[in-house]
Amino acid sequence: MLLKHKRFTAVAVLSLALGIGANTAIFSVVDAVLLKTLPVAEPDRLVLFEWQSGLPFRISGMSGTSYVPTPPGTRSDSRFRYDVFEKMQTAQGANSPLSDLFAFAPLHELTAVIGDQAEVIEGQAVSGGYYAGLRVQPMFGRAITTEDDRSTATPVVMLSYQFWQQRFAANKGVIGQQIKLNKTFFTIVGVTPPSFTGTSQVDFHSAVTIPLALEPQLRGEQSRLGSPTKPGVWWLNVMGRLKPGATYDQARESLNGVFQASALEVMPPPRKANQPTQIDPKDYPKLIAESGSRGMLDHRRAYATAIYGLFIVVGLVLLIACANVANLLLARAALRSSEINVRLAVGAGRWRLMRQLLTESVLLAMLGGLAGIIFAIWAKSALLVLAEKDTGLLPSDIELNLNWRVLGFTVAVSLLTGVLFGSVPAWRSTNLDLASSLKQRRATGVVSRLSKVLIVAQVGISLLLLIGAGLFIRTLHNLQHVDLGFNQKNLLVFGLRPKQASPEELTQFYERLFARLDHLPGVRAATFGRIPLIAHDNYIYDFLLPGEVEKTAAQHFSARQMVRENYFATLEIPFLRGRNFTAQDDAHALQVGIVNQAFVREFFPNDEVLGKRITTDKRVIEIIGVVADSRYESQRQNVPSLLYTPWRQEAAVISEMHFALRTDGEPTAVTAAVRQVVRELDPNLPVTEISSQTTRSKETLGQERLSARLFGFFGGVALLLAAIGLSGVLAYSVSQRTNEIGIRMALGAQAANVLRLIIWQGMKLVLLGLAVGVSVGYLLIRLLATERFANGVWQQVADQLYGVKPGDPITLVIIASLLTVIALIACWLPARRAARVDPLVALRYE
Repeated sequence: MLLKHKRFTAVAVLSLALGIGANTAIFSVVDAVLLKTLPVAEPDRLVLFEWQSGLPFRISGMSGTSYVPTPPGTRSDSRFRYDVFEKMQTAQGANSPLSDLFAFAPLHELTAVIGDQAEVIEGQAVSGGYYAGLRVQPMFGRAITTEDDRSTATPVVMLSYQFWQQRFAANKGVIGQQIKLNKTFFTIVGVTPPSFTGTSQVDFHSAVTIPLALEPQLRGEQSRLGSPTKPGVWWLNVMGRLKPGATYDQARESLNGVFQASALEVMPPPRKANQPTQIDPKDYPKLIAESGSRGMLDHRRAYATAIYGLFIVVGLVLLIACANVANLLLARAALRSSEINVRLAVGAGRWRLMRQLLTESVLLAMLGGLAGIIFAIWAKSALLVLAEKDTGLLPSDIELNLNWRVLGFTVAVSLLTGVLFGSVPAWRSTNLDLASSLKQRRATGVVSRLSKVLIVAQVGISLLLLIGAGLFIRTLHNLQHVDLGFNQKNLLVFGLRPKQASPEELTQFYERLFARLDHLPGVRAATFGRIPLIAHDNYIYDFLLPGEVEKTAAQHFSARQMVRENYFATLEIPFLRGRNFTAQDDAHALQVGIVNQAFVREFFPNDEVLGKRITTDKRVIEIIGVVADSRYESQRQNVPSLLYTPWRQEAAVISEMHFALRTDGEPTAVTAAVRQVVRELDPNLPVTEISSQTTRSKETLGQERLSARLFGFFGGVALLLAAIGLSGVLAYSVSQRTNEIGIRMALGAQAANVLRLIIWQGMKLVLLGLAVGVSVGYLLIRLLATERFANGVWQQVADQLYGVKPGDPITLVIIASLLTVIALIACWLPARRAARVDPLVALRYE
């Protein structure tokens, strides 16, 4: 029967393939990012530790990423201090429910020198029991052990399988060789298995792993372990392995007491007069124990909203596809009424006929599922390409595989859709009055009520998806045309991260570098700042206004930038009043700063800011100038209050600087010359993130661009499916009404009358669908804007928009007009066919 109606079968299978394939591709993302477990022995026995406390609990500092759901009035985190972890580890006894307890943390942007080539890589530091606790054996060589995790031990390192392949050409002779990391030599002792990429965040893959106790050799004075004179920060992730039969609650209870005591012991004294020395017991920090089978959960939680939101969108597309096929089956069933009548008349039972029709629909769905797998393979490849270029939706370097879970999902969805869109048409087709049906000579050509409902639903859902696409497209357009406050054209930007150099050495190096860069052919000016602009980076500090004392003052925060003297001129940020920095503003001169207009508006709205002195980091800084506002962190962020200070007075933080070169022509044309200059001054110093400023700004809009593309694509698919469904149903209706149309034309009806008749038959359903879609959208906006949803997913969605609101009338009018035009075309095609009917042929039809 399906082969007999090839056009119907092709349309139905392709409609389902789009819906099932899109869902399969997105489910592969859900599986890889949110569900996939670590490739270790018995991952379900791993336990991840986090903690929660009241707001009065104080900490000495944080480093790294944490995203733990936090009830109101509390703070939650997944990071631990090194000395707190040590005491938790020491508390392990024979009766502990844990067989192992270990810690790990990322080490970002290490400078690795292999041969004569320097590059920036990602690494991690782990405690000695890390690999033993995970039950991970190296592919060859040996793993890091507790003997290596001592400050006096010989520095050793393990390579990831991917890094070993890329940079060492898969040479097994690397064991025993040395690699230089941040100017310290480490001996390679092993290579991890290919499938094991670590237990850190889902988007972090370390190239090298070192023992935790050796972290100070890489970081120097910036070490996070702490010292007798410098408190450590909270930066470690802690996991353990349960003994057989033990539970997460038992693991939490066994360590909660020692964690609480050690955390309170290292709590810093109050900085403000209104902060108590001792905090209430209800605010004490308490351990949280969760499954560690998937590794760290922070970034998985952050990605979950966007991924599940996209999953809902493709689910709606599948729903439209199901409605589309169900509508076609309903229309086709009307044409098969004579066949059904004959089958019933010769003794076929209703259940037998329903099985026949359901078999056809399930077979259609399975064919759609097979075609959907092909579409899913293409779609997941497209998603990976988009993820490489546009950040925000998917983690970088994520592997999307059609594994057994994904294939099982596809089969289940295919069967479900077959039953979903086939059951109602099958039931309606067999629910007939046989005597009346046999007397009826031909189908009436009237679209059934259920078909009308399905068309209205398709149009309404398509409208909602297209409005979402329109909102994201307008958001992207608005962000691309934001006034940044500086001229980003003809600007080459890059970063340098000299490691373990004294302030004097850094100053001399930068002076020698600028002496070369300032005179490069094609370069008009060269400058740098501590923070790269429009790169989702920041430097936030707190300070005291004139006359304030730390213990009694309210907290004031502002962004910060450390710059060269020609920074404002090079970036073409207007200087408004006061004086600029000079080369004489060094460590021996008066500490000075320049602020932007936002700083003046927030902290000195009714006073002259020039000459005022603020205090930060126990330094008194005199404000000597005011510059115009400019964007700092991103196009989306409002202009923050900003303090600029001269780089020569910032010896503690200039080990990483971001350069900007104003060129005469295309900025990237001088890239090779810049690399050559840096290589001649320091062959071990890699040039990072080199590009034009316009390219960098474009990259920061990756999530917005990807959202606009995906919503636009799936909205277009929904529109196409709705148009196919509408046109198909009307085409079946025209086939059923051929005799009626012939009679009308024989009695004098003109082709224009027939066109209006058929087009209006479809367009009144489209208009009703638009009204339903608008009403549902309005109700959703009102519902989700209520207090119950205001701080949840709805707020996260609303935060993605910029310069446009969810109920934007312009977007609604444009999308509704587009949908109306497409629907009009879909109605016109079968109407044109009806208008061309020959009355003599039509009168003899059937």
